[in-house]
Amino acid sequence: MVAHRQGIAVLEGLIAHGRGEAFDYLLGEETSAPALVAERAAAAFLVTAKQPVISVNGNVAALAAKPVARLAAAIPARIEVNLFHRTDARVRRIVQVLRRAGARDVLGLRPDARIPGLESDRARCHRDGLYTADVVLVPLEDGDRTEALARMGKVVIAIDLNPLSRTSRTASVPVVDELARAVVQIERFARVLRARPREAARIARTYDRTGNLAATYAFIRWRLAELVRTTRASGDRKRPRSRKR
Repeated sequence: MVAHRQGIAVLEGLIAHGRGEAFDYLLGEETSAPALVAERAAAAFLVTAKQPVISVNGNVAALAAKPVARLAAAIPARIEVNLFHRTDARVRRIVQVLRRAGARDVLGLRPDARIPGLESDRARCHRDGLYTADVVLVPLEDGDRTEALARMGKVVIAIDLNPLSRTSRTASVPVVDELARAVVQIERFARVLRARPREAARIARTYDRTGNLAATYAFIRWRLAELVRTTRASGDRKRPRSRKR
């Protein structure tokens, strides 16, 4: 709510974020093994890209401005502010938040191109940013823009706690993890892989998106089974024993 009062986040974004956060309980509020695989692949695609761009909305700026700035420096990549509920004043505030967090190359104030197939203000972008990027990281993304960017032939890396969302099912690299955890892990992998271009290229080439999503589903099934087992065990311990007569 602080970010909302500051004019950075909108209420619709807070509601959408809350829906996604519910999935973090299924993940045990920690990074799963499949998520680590996806985060390493995300780093590999970013460091081997010709023009990588990190897209930022109000929620991302409020929750992870510093980690995003550090990731952009580690790749290196440009950052572009792109909003569904767009006003020039809100874009300026988010750009200021990112710059205060250490980001140096932030686009968004003067969009001069449009993403084809989108009717909302999210279509407005920079020609030397999102429009011509070959790899785009879209944290906390909506399905419409993920699909539109994929249709443009871009590698789309999404961070989304819901593995069943259209975003996760459409993205080239769906990272099913909490935003701040994911960005920190991707940065850690990027710093290593930037010095190992051959390894980065191999990881990007061999990444199995379908297999990784399947592993994520399997992990959630295991978590649910464990929760059922521990709940039953707890109930059995609390149930009073009947006396024999």
